[in-house]
Amino acid sequence: MRIVVTLLFACTALIITSCGGKKNSKEAQNTINLRFVDEYVLPAESALNNTKVGGLSSIDYGNGSYYLISDDTESPRFYQAEISFDLNGFDSIFMKSVALLKDKNGLGFSEGSIDPESLRYDNGSFIWTSEGNINNGVNPFVRISDSNGKFVKEIDVRDRFLIHPDPKFGPRHNGVFESITLSNHQKGYWAAMELPLKQDGDEPTVAETDSPVRIVFINKETGSFEKEIVYELDNVTRQAINGHSFELNGVVEILEYDTNKFLVLERSYAMGYKDGGNTVKIYDVDASNATDVSNFKSLKDRNYTKATKKLLYNFDTIRNDLTNGVVDNIEGITFGPNFENGNRSLIVVADNNFNLYGSQLNQFILFEIGK
Repeated sequence: MRIVVTLLFACTALIITSCGGKKNSKEAQNTINLRFVDEYVLPAESALNNTKVGGLSSIDYGNGSYYLISDDTESPRFYQAEISFDLNGFDSIFMKSVALLKDKNGLGFSEGSIDPESLRYDNGSFIWTSEGNINNGVNPFVRISDSNGKFVKEIDVRDRFLIHPDPKFGPRHNGVFESITLSNHQKGYWAAMELPLKQDGDEPTVAETDSPVRIVFINKETGSFEKEIVYELDNVTRQAINGHSFELNGVVEILEYDTNKFLVLERSYAMGYKDGGNTVKIYDVDASNATDVSNFKSLKDRNYTKATKKLLYNFDTIRNDLTNGVVDNIEGITFGPNFENGNRSLIVVADNNFNLYGSQLNQFILFEIGK
């Protein structure tokens, strides 16, 4: 069963203006404009080959198909999908096949042993990330699998991103490798932390914080971590309400569109809001002059240049055009094929958490990229 939600929208392109990052923000003329086209909601009951379609934590386009990872810790997997659209909006989303991700021994993962978050297609294979389970002593990883989900290669993760015996060091729970992208020159990948390492800075709050996250380059040939750059997170946008206290902000996906230039998805969340509590933004990020901090054990009290960031799009501007006024738990972003006018498409997807924490959406949002 498929369902499409067709929306009316203003036909004028959005003119993107600078709204600035909070630190090391650089004023420069934006060359990217995003025009909202449409939303599509895949029903929560959608299923394929005895798997429930949900937990869609990333999306990528390659070889004429879309690929979406599901963060189901009991049965981690990725889907191949056909997505049809034009300048008037989505036509259909069809889940074509599913591949179960396997461990090094060719077996399924035990429940809770991984937390899959991001996946990218790379010439017939797939590089993907797991945040692990820091609280339960399970390390994160970055791996490569084939089209059937079978293990191919392990990436050599630098020690600072693994669990440390000193509780003041290492990654935070649910704040590790949330995102990955192919490098523009095709020689490697960039993987980003969702939250700062404990030794680098604080988790974002509503108050002003110093919250730097590391983005690391992975050499495709050697399978090793190399250069590391720093991206500064915004504060949490809204404070939790109605008796709740949980709130966060982090990097949920990155997409390199030119050498050292990225689209970065930041998602701020606060509990207690009827509109879902998510504030999602796309930043245009330039790391051309960013310092390589790979030799810094800690970023505190060190001098370095961060990547610059410029607000490109705030999803609050289309909240009223979306189902139930909800900007859901958006975690994936990809370029797609060109529209018939030659402009490029951009699609984001939301992770509905299998509706474990209340009603959420398998939400797809389509944009047209113009200049």
